[in-house]
Amino acid sequence: MWTFLLYAAGFSLTGVMAPGSITSATIAFGGRSRWAGAWIAAGHGLFEIPLIFLLLFGLGVYVQTPPAKILIGLLGGVFLLWLGVRMLRDLRRDSFDLTNSHTGTSALLTGFVLTATNPYFLLWWAVGGLLDARNALEFGVTTLLLFVVLHWSLDLIWLTILSLTTFYGASLLNVRGQRILMGFCGAAMLFFGGMFIVRALLLAAAQSA
Repeated sequence: MWTFLLYAAGFSLTGVMAPGSITSATIAFGGRSRWAGAWIAAGHGLFEIPLIFLLLFGLGVYVQTPPAKILIGLLGGVFLLWLGVRMLRDLRRDSFDLTNSHTGTSALLTGFVLTATNPYFLLWWAVGGLLDARNALEFGVTTLLLFVVLHWSLDLIWLTILSLTTFYGASLLNVRGQRILMGFCGAAMLFFGGMFIVRALLLAAAQSA
């Protein structure tokens, strides 16, 4: 069992540490709040943990269908574009202070929405993560619960480290440096949002052909 959990932890890191929209959001929010990563991880977990159990009961079949992929991709893309535009719009304010905006609640909500509307996250769980969850269940319910806690703990640790590093790094930057950081994060959100939408549209076009 412990060997399996060790393997599962290593495999989980392929999803936890993969660059993506949650990483970009954690950097953006981390520049404003040292504990933003923990809030984003909490929002992420609020969606991910129930999803694991739903996948075990057969939801994975529906997540992998083209209509689900298209809908999730479009919703995720629109949300990311909105988030990116808002970040870039904030750069135009006359008084720009990276450390005095966005509450834990907004970081929590962002973590939840970005998780729920990320087609690659859902695909990762439907394909690879689901297999680990099933293997854990073969050892018993206790092992499954340990697996879920372990996986989410890795998210929590990584995102917290990321936001702490960003927060203390941003505190050393001048206003221009802070604007550059936020501009980078906003542009990353636009990139991921556009990529989600384009791939969803390509899939839709392939289905209608």
